[in-house]
Amino acid sequence: MTSPRILYRAALSRDAADQAEVFYHAVMQGATAQYDLTQRQAWASALPREASAWAVRQALYTTLVATCDGRCVAFLELDIPTGRVVTLYVWPTLAGRGIGTTLLIHAERLLLEHGIQHIQIDASLMLCERLLRRGWRDLGEEWVERGGERLRRHHLKKPIVAVET
Repeated sequence: MTSPRILYRAALSRDAADQAEVFYHAVMQGATAQYDLTQRQAWASALPREASAWAVRQALYTTLVATCDGRCVAFLELDIPTGRVVTLYVWPTLAGRGIGTTLLIHAERLLLEHGIQHIQIDASLMLCERLLRRGWRDLGEEWVERGGERLRRHHLKKPIVAVET
């Protein structure tokens, strides 16, 4: 079996509906080991499952997507002025294949182009483990409230190093 061909690009308005689904399924299926059902439901309901809401977010943040067969299967929202990754979600069955890592590499390149020297993220427990293995520094645990539920996450930061080619 061959791996699906993943392409990376800036988000387009037509990706918004897929973003909504990726977010929902990444939370509800992908985070089962770290958060209970009530927490995941509150988290998933924090952002609408509607294309229009995600299209608005594309106007607020620089959004990068990973596509497979023309459909968005992962995305990253980046606030360039602050060097902050706002969101990073990957379709659950594709998690662990380096798609999120590749989106982060593209985000780092964009930040470097804007003179930003560090990248930061408020990472879920699931994402935190993976980023710590890749050299991110844990600046501390924090709790965020979503729909009346408290969710634990970690604030992570990493210097961006330009790679010579």
